[in-house]
Amino acid sequence: METIIFSAHVAQDLARYLNTRKYSKLGIIADNNTIQHCYPLIQSSLPDHSVFSFDAGEINKNLDTCVQIWQWMTEQAFDRKAIIVNLGGGVTGDMGGFCASTYKRGLRFINLPTTLLSQVDASVGGKLGIDFMGFKNHIGIFNQPEAVLIADEFLKTLPESELRSGYAEIIKHGLIANANYFEGLKSTHWQEQDWKTIIEISVGIKKEVVEKDPKEDGVRKILNFGHTIGHAIESYYLDTDKHLLHGEAIAIGMLTEAYLSNKFLRMSPYELKTIEEMILPIYGKREIPAADFESIVDLCFQDKKNEGAVLNFSLLRRIGDCEYNINVGREEVSQSLSYYNELMA
Repeated sequence: METIIFSAHVAQDLARYLNTRKYSKLGIIADNNTIQHCYPLIQSSLPDHSVFSFDAGEINKNLDTCVQIWQWMTEQAFDRKAIIVNLGGGVTGDMGGFCASTYKRGLRFINLPTTLLSQVDASVGGKLGIDFMGFKNHIGIFNQPEAVLIADEFLKTLPESELRSGYAEIIKHGLIANANYFEGLKSTHWQEQDWKTIIEISVGIKKEVVEKDPKEDGVRKILNFGHTIGHAIESYYLDTDKHLLHGEAIAIGMLTEAYLSNKFLRMSPYELKTIEEMILPIYGKREIPAADFESIVDLCFQDKKNEGAVLNFSLLRRIGDCEYNINVGREEVSQSLSYYNELMA
């Protein structure tokens, strides 16, 4: 597993870490938002380096941007002893790590996650990749960063919508693995959480699961609760005026998959209601037209947990207890979307 550093002074800690490493060149990959808001926090403490910046957004996590990154690496004459620092959210970490891992058969890279979502989820576990043909994370590999520096000072640069998006993954961690954690989250308004403590707990939950199953052959699949339907919804509306942030889509995914948990694993109606009462006030409702159901279900079949023509879901037996490889049919997925549409926000 990668080295995870919880940093109170990210500029100094990054400089200190780099001073312990031998490398030929240093490169920074970041999007245009992160260059504006986060790069200034570390710039003065960095040794000589070059920067690649791309337009922010999931829509740019694609092969075209990768080609630009590989061209930049080539023009900068990076050799295999270079180090890449991915400064940004999940898009930057996924794509920057993928490009570093495939350039000259692999460069070392460090992740500096700057969003709540990437700090508690995307920066840990070694999943790297890009979207392709409208399918999320369709092309990718497993490869660990050399280190991850997690600094809550970056969260001050985020709009409320991005914090709320990241919070969905925190809720998920409680639902799949720690009922007491979930209860604690419920007791405090989401905007008033102690982010430093919450991040460390969530990273610990994910790290423990990943260490048991690094390549997602078994128990790691529980981390995908809410993501089979959530990713399908995110992908379907990605290039439209109904575009959702990742966490907003996962919130819908958790609500629909909680319904399926009740249907297939007999999770209690009380717990289903508890989950709804936690999620709906934070994320509200997005109407999903029935005319979109079939296309969304089709996208569910692109989920990487599936085997052949069978939809494999990770569902809850109860809050804090998740099972994987639960077979669900097309009709039941459509029913879950109908159920979501009928919920009261």
